[in-house]
Amino acid sequence: MIVVSDTSVITSLIQVGHAELLQELHGTVLIPPAVHRELLRTHTVIPTLIEVRDVADRAQIADLEAELDLGEAEAIVLAKESNADLLLIDEKLGRQVALREGLRIAGLVGLVVEAKYRGLIGSVRELLRQLETEAGFRVSNAVKAEAFRLAGE
Repeated sequence: MIVVSDTSVITSLIQVGHAELLQELHGTVLIPPAVHRELLRTHTVIPTLIEVRDVADRAQIADLEAELDLGEAEAIVLAKESNADLLLIDEKLGRQVALREGLRIAGLVGLVVEAKYRGLIGSVRELLRQLETEAGFRVSNAVKAEAFRLAGE
C-alpha cells in the first residue's frame, strides 16, 4: 500500500509519542520536500518510516497553491504521481481538493479509529484527548462522537 501524508497527521502523532502507529498501520509513508521542511521546523527527529520523495509536476503544484499551502499542494501531487492508495490529510480545504483530484483520503481521526480496530491502541477517546491537550489537535464534537461510535466506545 502506498501512503502519502501531509504534515498535520505526522506532527500530531510525533507530539504525543505515537508516530509508530503510522508504520504499524501503513509501513513506509511518503512525504514531499515541503512537508519534510515543515516537519523539521518543529521536530529535530523525523521517524525513519518517513520517506521523502520529490514531486515532478511543478505546474500542477503552482496551480494548487492558488487554493492551498505548499505542503498540501505537494502532498496531493505526490499522491497522484505515486498512484497512492491513500493520502493522509486533515485540513478541510485540502481534503476537498484531494477528493476533487480523485484521491482516497483519511485524516488523523480515521487513523486513530483504524488503530483501535487493529488492536494497536486501547482507546480512541483517550488518544483523541491526548492529541487535543498535548498536540493542540482540534476536531468537532460531531466527528469525535462518530469516532467513538465506530470504535464502540
